[in-house]
Amino acid sequence: MKTYKGMQRQQKQQRFTNPFTLVTDEIIFAILDFLGHDPFSRKSFSLVCKSFYSVESRHRKTLKPLRSDLLRRILLRYPVIDHLDLSLCPLNEGDSWDVILSLCKSTLRSIKLSPSMFFANVGFSKLVMNCSDLVEIDLSNATEFTDSGAAAIAKAKNLERLWLVRCKLVSDIGIGCIAVGCRKLRLINLKWCLRVGDLGVGLIAMKCKEIRCLDLSYLPITKKCLPSVLQLQHLEDLVLVGCFHIDLDGLTNLKQGCKSLEVLNMSNCPCISHYGLSFITNGAECLRQFNISYGPPVTLDLAKCLQYFSNLQSIRLDGCIVTCSGMKAIGNWCASLKELSLSKCSGVTDEGLSLIVQGHQELRKLDITCCRKITQVSINSITNSCTCLTSLRMESCSLVQSEAFVLIGQCCQFLEELDVTDNEIDDEGLKSIARCSKLSSLKLGICLKITDDGIAHVGTGCPKLTEIDLYRCICITDVGIEAIAHGCPDLEMINTAYCDKVTDASLESLSKCLRLKALEIRGCPGVSSVGLSAIALGCRQLMMLDIKKCHHINDVGMVPLAQFSQNLKQINFSYCSVTDVGLLALASISSLQNITILHLTGLTSNGLAAALLACKGLMKVKLHRFFKRLLPHSLLDHMQSRGCVFQWRDKATTQVETDPMEWKLHLG
Repeated sequence: MKTYKGMQRQQKQQRFTNPFTLVTDEIIFAILDFLGHDPFSRKSFSLVCKSFYSVESRHRKTLKPLRSDLLRRILLRYPVIDHLDLSLCPLNEGDSWDVILSLCKSTLRSIKLSPSMFFANVGFSKLVMNCSDLVEIDLSNATEFTDSGAAAIAKAKNLERLWLVRCKLVSDIGIGCIAVGCRKLRLINLKWCLRVGDLGVGLIAMKCKEIRCLDLSYLPITKKCLPSVLQLQHLEDLVLVGCFHIDLDGLTNLKQGCKSLEVLNMSNCPCISHYGLSFITNGAECLRQFNISYGPPVTLDLAKCLQYFSNLQSIRLDGCIVTCSGMKAIGNWCASLKELSLSKCSGVTDEGLSLIVQGHQELRKLDITCCRKITQVSINSITNSCTCLTSLRMESCSLVQSEAFVLIGQCCQFLEELDVTDNEIDDEGLKSIARCSKLSSLKLGICLKITDDGIAHVGTGCPKLTEIDLYRCICITDVGIEAIAHGCPDLEMINTAYCDKVTDASLESLSKCLRLKALEIRGCPGVSSVGLSAIALGCRQLMMLDIKKCHHINDVGMVPLAQFSQNLKQINFSYCSVTDVGLLALASISSLQNITILHLTGLTSNGLAAALLACKGLMKVKLHRFFKRLLPHSLLDHMQSRGCVFQWRDKATTQVETDPMEWKLHLG
């Protein structure tokens, strides 16, 4: 019979029992699946309790370590990894390969290696031979990869996917070894493998009959290998970008195209004519996507080659000369296009574009960037015919008047992406576009007529906005930025570069956007370390930061950035007031990969050397050439052995930097 004190002790233990221990692993796995690949959510989840911490380690299947010296500890923490990304973690000959082999041998199915990897080693060969379940290898940009490495890969009998992008030392011999040994290949990317020619490609086509995706971009191939490639019965995606040696004669020798082909990319192939195109697409009844950007003129004859492909949904003609007869023929195709890109095409007129959109009213994505001859007539046709558009890109359509943007907002309310950079849009146009409640990306760079009033309407009407570009919108002030920050809580990227009326008040407003990942405030003289500190405290997911020419940002702003922005990957603080102290503070950010340091007057060579040595994950550093002779060669060699690339600039310190109006922000 239990005593009174024993019963009290039992009740107390029950009262403090962790309820999470009662949740089964299957339920926790389902929750983690729902969280997806968001590292912040997964980390927070695993810290709830010990049981969650343990289960999360058994659920994680992918891993991207930053430091090779921590590899053993990480792999012990996550015992069921099947995809290992070592692109930021170069391995040397030694224990690292043995660690991977001993801890991942039975589970590893996919591996991506660092571009700086030293491939002439026993470790890599042992890994390929012993990991029998390995189905995917990515060696992109591996400049040291040679035919001997290819021979090692050939031992991976179950390999299905292989990337060899820019492996410029690989020749037909190495590709031949892979073709003979890896018969189960379904995807192979040989882009920029400049020593691979007709022989190597022919061997792949002859031996690897299961190929679905084949990228031969910029290879010196000719007509000889194309017949065997097009005889691949399962080929779905063929990329021939920049294959300058494929000419008309090479294609006219083909009797039959590939019946299974769904995606064909022949951009930057200027020698292709409508005759050659008709042969390579002959019989490709499943063709869905076609890209012939920066290729031959789009004439009536070329357009007729694609007239009867009923499954065609997407076509890209970027940079081509387009004739009116060719555009009319496209409008008469039997297929109903969903995506059309005419970016930077010369010859696009109101008449031709109107004929196209009237014939393809199911368009979802339309790109007419830099079609400088079109006017409001084209916009009238687009808004009348294509009311279901989800993406419209029309940067630098300089003849389109402000009234046209009112029509876009009234008629195309399903828009999710809109690029009107360098156009005549005003506040009335923005007020109308604010009706597009699903809008997630809005680019307004160099739109000089918009003010805070128009931006306020966007903040109110577009709550799903995740990206906004206000580059050189000189009338925008803190009031407009506050409206966006308040109305768009899911904002992930904002560019206010050279908006000289923006101050710390804007940064304090943006600090409430907890999902902010990219912030560009270069050339904003009103911001200081006070505003940057607010961003660091509030925006813990920040990954990209450009504070170039923000002269009032100094070491005071770097300290909270280093403390709270532990996910920062890229930063540019050229022309700021940061010194050795601030730079050394940033060295504590383990995720930092890309850094630009130009013209920091308070920076010394010793401080720079110490910071570079401490930043173990750096992959790219942009510096003034002046430092090249001051930094120890041993340090530079050590950094490069870790995979870091240095870019040296010669611009004089006293030179005033110009920023052309044509410059646009491009996030990768």
